[in-house]
Amino acid sequence: MGKFELPKLPYAYDALEPYIDKMTMEIHYTKHHNGYVTNLNNAVAGTSLENKTIEEILKEVSKHPAAVRNNGGGTYNHSLFWTIMKKNGGGKPSGKLGDAINSAFGNFDEFKGKFSNAAATRFGSGWAWLIVQGGKLVITSTPNQDNPLMDVADQKGTPILGLDVWEHAYYLKYQNRRPEYIENWWNVINWDEVASRFSAIK
Repeated sequence: MGKFELPKLPYAYDALEPYIDKMTMEIHYTKHHNGYVTNLNNAVAGTSLENKTIEEILKEVSKHPAAVRNNGGGTYNHSLFWTIMKKNGGGKPSGKLGDAINSAFGNFDEFKGKFSNAAATRFGSGWAWLIVQGGKLVITSTPNQDNPLMDVADQKGTPILGLDVWEHAYYLKYQNRRPEYIENWWNVINWDEVASRFSAIK
């Protein structure tokens, strides 16, 4: 048993139906995410990284082997991803997060369009993110399993919302229709969790 563990999924595999199908959830969690955690533990075993948190590792990821970058990112990204979704999610955020989104992007629809575009135009595999950068909200995307905590990221900050646009996240249900997957994903966002992450930074 390694240091990093697969977190318990906060809902059943079929909880996000019909937007994210049961089989995709089960494979994504038990095979892909579990694989990243296992491979990260193997990559840090016997090294000084064994005693570091995932955030500390990612902060200086350029100093570490590719296996640490890829699997460390995959471990962190998916642990965040599961928590920012829920059954009967969606809608719009309110309170401080809603105000911050309106301030940064004009209104929620403008934000939704820009975020969806970042996800749709990410070439190949990767992620779209809403991050807090210097107290402000910024939309960005990263390739592969990179994220904005990494020192290699174009835009650095603390992620509060992330969308996985690797094909394994949607291909069983949506095939090559990534924009349809993105549009449906807005129906499962757990805005309470995103707001909680936002509040923890401010």
